[in-house]
Amino acid sequence: KGKSDAEVRRFCQSFMLELTRHIGPNMDVPAGDIGVGGREIGYLFGMYKKISNQFVGVLTGKALEYGGSLIRPEATGYGLVYFVREMLAAKGQDFIGKRVLVSGSGNVAQYTVEKVSELGGKVLTLSDSSGFVHDPQGITPEKLQYVMKLKNEQRARIDEYTKKFSSAKFYPNDRNADHNPLWAVDADIALPCATQNEINLKDAQNLVAGGVKIVAEGANMPTSLPATEHLLKNGVLFGPGKASNAGGVACSGLEMSQNSLRLGWSRSEVDQKLQDIMVSIHSSAAKTAKEYGHEDNY
Repeated sequence: KGKSDAEVRRFCQSFMLELTRHIGPNMDVPAGDIGVGGREIGYLFGMYKKISNQFVGVLTGKALEYGGSLIRPEATGYGLVYFVREMLAAKGQDFIGKRVLVSGSGNVAQYTVEKVSELGGKVLTLSDSSGFVHDPQGITPEKLQYVMKLKNEQRARIDEYTKKFSSAKFYPNDRNADHNPLWAVDADIALPCATQNEINLKDAQNLVAGGVKIVAEGANMPTSLPATEHLLKNGVLFGPGKASNAGGVACSGLEMSQNSLRLGWSRSEVDQKLQDIMVSIHSSAAKTAKEYGHEDNY
């Protein structure tokens, strides 16, 4: 944060000078994560190509112009929602009319909001390290476009959202607080998409009290163990990140396949393959839980 494009580029190029000996299309293929998006992957890939004099699929999350895949930017968020869709379907429900809490405002959160809205749900919150916004009217596709511009281009803070949309209120982050008030907003579904350990025991208690029936992880390990245990004890369906946020790495695999085949699949092809993967993961998790006498414990 707070670095110019030139500074980020120089860092990525220096990093690749050391990393290049440890990676390769048939050795290890890194991907982006928190703070490493298309810009950083582009700088890293360009430097790898310069050093190795090879144009190969050594990184995933690349731009389409140099071997990237359609749906890859959306994959983690979309995959999370597809997994939750299956959790709902197992109970004879769907997203229509469901109130959804989403934390974060980066890549995963943005495309989670997009797909939830597409399936008929209403997203009420987004956040960043400065705090969170609560929009009771819902974060519509039009509002999401503003958030994408705000975070991806302007790299501004989420409180700017409230200056554009008067229906929302911003709550600044209190680092001394013992809980995150975002998780105290009444809702049906909670999708943590920010960072690890963002839901503690107190947050889990607030989620249960607020009527949340499903929690599924879009981030890596965002729910502490005591929080997870409390959710399960109170009958909340819990989708662990190992399963629910697998869409990103799954689509990285699809990107690698396309690179190896020297082919580019259409958006609908990649999306259907992603859906098939997430349905299969849900089916496997549900079947295994039932097999071991823990039905609904994903």
